[in-house]
Amino acid sequence: MNQDKTPPASDDSAVMEDLMRMQGQTLQAMFAPFLPTHDSKPPTPTDLQHWAMSAAKLQKMWLDFGAEQAGALEPMLARLGGGDQWSSLASQWLGALPLGMAEVQARLWDESTALWTSVLAHYAGGKPKPDAELPRKDRRFADPRWRDQPVFALLHQTYLLLSERINAMAAEAEGLSADKKAQLRFVTKVITDALSPANFPLTNPVVIERTLEMKGENLVKGAEHLLADLRKGQLTHTDPHAFELGRNIASTPGKVVHETPLFQLIQYSPVTDEVLEVPLVIFPPWINRFYILDLNPRNSFIRWAVAQGLTVFVVSWKSADASMAEVVWDDYVRAQVEAIDVVRARLDVPAVHTIGYCVAGTTLAATLALLARRGEADKVASATFFTAQVDFEKAGDLKNFIDEGQIKMLEGLASDGVLDGRFMALTFNLLRGPDLIWNYVVNNYLLGQDYPAFDLLHWNGDTTNLPFKWQKAYLEDLYRDNRLVVPDAITIDGTPIDLRQIATPCYIQAGREDHIAPAESVWKLTRHLAGQWRFVLAGSGHIAGVVNPPEAGKYQYWLAPGSPATLDEFVATAQETRGSWWPDWIEWIEARAPGRVAAKGKRKPGGRGDRVIEDAPGRYVKTR
Repeated sequence: MNQDKTPPASDDSAVMEDLMRMQGQTLQAMFAPFLPTHDSKPPTPTDLQHWAMSAAKLQKMWLDFGAEQAGALEPMLARLGGGDQWSSLASQWLGALPLGMAEVQARLWDESTALWTSVLAHYAGGKPKPDAELPRKDRRFADPRWRDQPVFALLHQTYLLLSERINAMAAEAEGLSADKKAQLRFVTKVITDALSPANFPLTNPVVIERTLEMKGENLVKGAEHLLADLRKGQLTHTDPHAFELGRNIASTPGKVVHETPLFQLIQYSPVTDEVLEVPLVIFPPWINRFYILDLNPRNSFIRWAVAQGLTVFVVSWKSADASMAEVVWDDYVRAQVEAIDVVRARLDVPAVHTIGYCVAGTTLAATLALLARRGEADKVASATFFTAQVDFEKAGDLKNFIDEGQIKMLEGLASDGVLDGRFMALTFNLLRGPDLIWNYVVNNYLLGQDYPAFDLLHWNGDTTNLPFKWQKAYLEDLYRDNRLVVPDAITIDGTPIDLRQIATPCYIQAGREDHIAPAESVWKLTRHLAGQWRFVLAGSGHIAGVVNPPEAGKYQYWLAPGSPATLDEFVATAQETRGSWWPDWIEWIEARAPGRVAAKGKRKPGGRGDRVIEDAPGRYVKTR
């Protein structure tokens, strides 16, 4: 009589165990051929079990996600015009490249053959020659493992050759308008970046090695990251739990002293006994959160400006919701005028200094023109522009998103009159795809690395929604039609504006490597002003070129004597200074209005008798 009380395994469980084992063996077999011969070891039963568990986890996550998202993709595609429209667009772009021409294919084949011969010459005996240099270099393939084995050297070198040639074809395409050619070049760059062998697990030796070491656990963790990002509709760049507004970012002490349905006005507490009599009002772009200028105490422009003796106010824009569906550019200009008037009345001063960053700088130019036309220009003592454009003739890669098709697509994405900020974030990330998309695809999804704690990337992912009515008019009137520089072509709040009437002293900062507001485009502001201006060209780009505290000792800036007529003339005569341009700016500000007053009364927000709304950074910056 059988005394064993353990029930026999059911046929179903046995089949499941066999299936899991087979999946694990399959997953392990996919990567094992890439393991160097000297490291090859037969898998142990424990190894196979580990691989099987990784395979089972991957399968379950994808099945669960598929069931959860069933039916969600089709409505989205319908709003965007359907999958057929995207296939048609892809065919149009690819059709503009002469890839099918026999002579082009023959030339690519000859160049590839010559490349392979050159690369293989470095691997006599199967090992790379010491100090051998491959024909092409790219930081995506800087890891030595891309060169340790000839298969990966051939792979990435061939990719770089083809990418180089295909992008050259796009640049030389004939029969296209300048705008369409620029779009073709941009789309081709996006596609070739996406097809890099670094972005796929079986063609990236770094991923293969990690997968073998972790027996697939990195892919499981990477899939968790990927599915989490798919659910929230946004690529995660940094640890989402590492930062808290008011604690370790946006933490400069201050109070919200004014509020409207569109913005809150924050005043920061002084840290000096005396302050400059003329206060400063900062207008950050509403396409991002204001705290790019107050990330942490070490790189906060706001904290630094307060320490220089400025009474600093910052506008914190509200992320758009359905109640803001009818908000247009006039509303943002009126908001800037209102903020200026509130500060003047609050501190009983005749004028304020102003800063406009990016799109808020474009708006500040319109505000100055409006005040000038109304005879109220003396409300602003000076205007500083951070990477701001008014003439969009040379507006850079963002112009590639501006045509009837793209605007119609954005209209399909808008809901309740509001464009989800995640779409704009994707647009800006695409401008630097290898750095802001594909690098994180590799690290987060393929290598399964933990997210870093990086305040700038946290801000970059903290998106704001936009009123679509404003967005559409902005793209059409400024980026597409360039109407802001045409005198009286744009009317704000019932008043036609002309930038040539701006006589306010202006400090204009541009970033040498700015992809969003190219220096050539920012420079054009100098051509439309009636008053004095100072132009500074800062090292780095749209963010790091602005957020560069003196203590960091990074980058440099250039100033030129006299009044150069062109950016080329500026560059030819400019003198380089190492470090931050902030000290030059504060000297310029103090020269405009050096008078100082005691830091008391309403210069200290929230003091006795001063009614305030809440502590900085306020509620609006926290709304999603």
